[in-house]
Amino acid sequence: MVSHRQARVWRYVEEGSLLKLKSYLRKHRELDVNFTQGKRQRSPLQLACSLEDDAALRLLLKHGADVLQRDHKGDTALHIAANRALKHGKTVYDDLVVPLKNICPEALNAPNRAGVTPRDLLNWMKPSETADNMSHQPGADPEKEWVEKLFGECEDEFCETFGAYDADDFLPVDEDEEDFGDWADRIRRQYFDKKHAEAQRLASSWKKKNSRQKREQEAESHKELHERLKREHEEYLARAARKEEESRQGKKRRYDEKCAATFNSASSSGGNKLSYSDIPWPAPRGTVQEMVDVMLHGVDRKALEVFRKAIRKQQALWHPDKFSQRCEARLEEGDKQRILDTVTALSQELNRLAQSLRT
Repeated sequence: MVSHRQARVWRYVEEGSLLKLKSYLRKHRELDVNFTQGKRQRSPLQLACSLEDDAALRLLLKHGADVLQRDHKGDTALHIAANRALKHGKTVYDDLVVPLKNICPEALNAPNRAGVTPRDLLNWMKPSETADNMSHQPGADPEKEWVEKLFGECEDEFCETFGAYDADDFLPVDEDEEDFGDWADRIRRQYFDKKHAEAQRLASSWKKKNSRQKREQEAESHKELHERLKREHEEYLARAARKEEESRQGKKRRYDEKCAATFNSASSSGGNKLSYSDIPWPAPRGTVQEMVDVMLHGVDRKALEVFRKAIRKQQALWHPDKFSQRCEARLEEGDKQRILDTVTALSQELNRLAQSLRT
């Protein structure tokens, strides 16, 4: 059973929230990161490999992540990293395979349930590169072209892609977790409480002095303090606004990428079943209004024609009938009704917004 703290570690890795993950692990140094989550029974280290997040991988290794821990197919983190390197080449190899291989050399020879070791996968990179080079040469040997095709089939069989939306079950919302807005308000209150107390001490000291010159000096000091507080507060608000905008832009970017990946793959036959958490909701834990806000973030609402065009695009994407045509055959039976209800609610909210622009 995954604990509440372990669930947060999983979520931070899944979201790519490196700073939160680093801070949380520093705060809970005794936390065991060698747990498994979801249908694939993967560890956070394996999840980081599947997402090609080398920073999270190195951080988890630093906190005792087990390279030899296996998922439901018997794959270790090095299996997953080698598969990603087969797909994407040397950069992924340097980012993922090298750190794992250096910290645990014996993992190279650890077979999965199919009897394949990471060393086998890495050895297949060499014939792939050779075949690629020869395929561009005039008069290539037909026998070697056949070997290249055979290797491609083997690669498809053993290389598993962990999609950006093939995530495991969504974690429950931590109602007690302090979000960015709460944190900003708390820091601001503490800051002004401290400065107010300092100003009160200065005022009390000022009352005890009889010298006009000292009173004028303290009044000037108080004025400077007030101006400095005002400047610092304005700078703080500007930083907070920039961070909030970066967060919103990141959500919009991930939403667009998820839509492209999920709906493009939905048209292919024989695809994996889609559960509720596999659908690219703009804000999985948010309300319908919050989802629409993510969809339309960055669109100038004062430019009515541009805004209408953006709404029409989302209406076409989330129209219940069109959604059913693309995805209904692939929906998990247990989640189908919940998915269709959410799609209908999104479509209705978009239609209401479009109607309001006509009045």
